[in-house]
Amino acid sequence: MPRSAKNFATTARFLSRTGGVSFRAVDVAQALADLTEISSQIEQAVVVGEDGAVLGATFDGGEQLAEIAARLVREAAGARGRDPNQLEAATHGGSVFVLRDGGRTIVATTVPAPTVGLVFYDLKSCLKSIGDAPKVRRRRAAKQTEDRPPDAA
Repeated sequence: MPRSAKNFATTARFLSRTGGVSFRAVDVAQALADLTEISSQIEQAVVVGEDGAVLGATFDGGEQLAEIAARLVREAAGARGRDPNQLEAATHGGSVFVLRDGGRTIVATTVPAPTVGLVFYDLKSCLKSIGDAPKVRRRRAAKQTEDRPPDAA
């Protein structure tokens, strides 16, 4: 793809011709359904809000997995001196992943020996798809001059 084509979608010219495209963000249930559909390595997942409340889960009992994740984060913070943004706890039976971004946390269990980078990428994509749609910059209207009345064209 030519360099100019990649950057075209962010230019003022593109935004003025398209009226500023906005993308509909999905709800938590849809984001989790999409996650489990694209990632065969993820067995269960839970999204937790900033206050610790479970916002959605792919199974019943999401509160228990959310509490396990909170304990893992506390232990990691105690060992490192600060809260981690992401962590993986691996066992012979599978792994537990925790990823925090933008006030939300997603916790997932996986099959044994998952592709760690891919799982973190999928989890981050899931969190990013939840919530407000991306903001589109609008062009400012031209300043009115004192000589020209506002309705003159």
